[in-house]
Amino acid sequence: MRRKVFVLSILVLLMSILFAACTPEQNVTTEEPEIEETEVEEPQDEEEGIGTMLPEVNPLELSGDIVIAGSSTVFPLAERMAERFEDEGFAGNITIDSIGSGGGFERFCEVGETDISNASRQIKEEELASCEAIGRTPIEFRVGTDALAVTVSQENDFLTDITMEELAMIFGEGYETWADVNPEWPEEEILRYIPGTDSGTFDFFVEEVFDENEEPHLQASNTQLSEDDNVLVQGILGSPYAIGYFGYAYYAENQDALKILAIDSVEAVQENVDNNTYPLSRPLFMYSDATIMQDKPQVAGFLNFVLTYVNEEIVDVGYFPANEQALDNAGQVWLDAMK
Repeated sequence: MRRKVFVLSILVLLMSILFAACTPEQNVTTEEPEIEETEVEEPQDEEEGIGTMLPEVNPLELSGDIVIAGSSTVFPLAERMAERFEDEGFAGNITIDSIGSGGGFERFCEVGETDISNASRQIKEEELASCEAIGRTPIEFRVGTDALAVTVSQENDFLTDITMEELAMIFGEGYETWADVNPEWPEEEILRYIPGTDSGTFDFFVEEVFDENEEPHLQASNTQLSEDDNVLVQGILGSPYAIGYFGYAYYAENQDALKILAIDSVEAVQENVDNNTYPLSRPLFMYSDATIMQDKPQVAGFLNFVLTYVNEEIVDVGYFPANEQALDNAGQVWLDAMK
């Protein structure tokens, strides 16, 4: 009996030793999920941006005409991108007319003679209806950001910073002289130079400064309108008592002779445009149509090219880059249009 108990004791001891020896192997098994954790992080590639998903464009492989018209503000950016597209091998013909956002939508939506419509404002409901009437469905591509520049001549020695309220008086009806706006300013007539009524810049200014009522703006004395921003620049340069507004690029091109005004003590610089503290910052667009893009590969290719390379050119042109999310969204719009 004692011998059986002894043998059983030995067996229990051996089993205990074997169990203890197996325990480390079980610990190794519990550490295996660490491998799975590294695999879970793979979706980071999706966060790189939709823009990186656009197919590569080779301008050498494209031909045909591209007809563009619209915003005078977007014009210098569109022109720069067209020049680069041609420099990289596109042998077709690109025409770009600067006729204002409204004029551009008229040619795109009513006449149907353009492939791309440049705009410094979003398309209006009545313009959408005109497009639909001729079988077009406008699609919007965000290409950049503008800080509308309110400028005077460098010879002006009394203006550096104005309020939104003063801006409405300066460009509004009933204020003939600078002293009428502020008694500390000269008793000299205000000479006003503003974009034409077909301009998206005009529309934006009226919306932001005059709460969409254009009458006080149009009825102000000594007001000259022009769809050509270069005409406005020359008018402002002609007198220290002149003032006007236009897209930032036209200020940047003439900043040695012009002075840009801060508004509500906020300057028109990249940081203030990005965080939306500058009161007159606005998006810039190009519009097209999916059928046009599918029927004319050169149009689709050019828009792809713009979205891919616009941030390499836009600052030099005189505007500010759209944020990454806006460009990514535009890239997705392009992809959807080509399905």
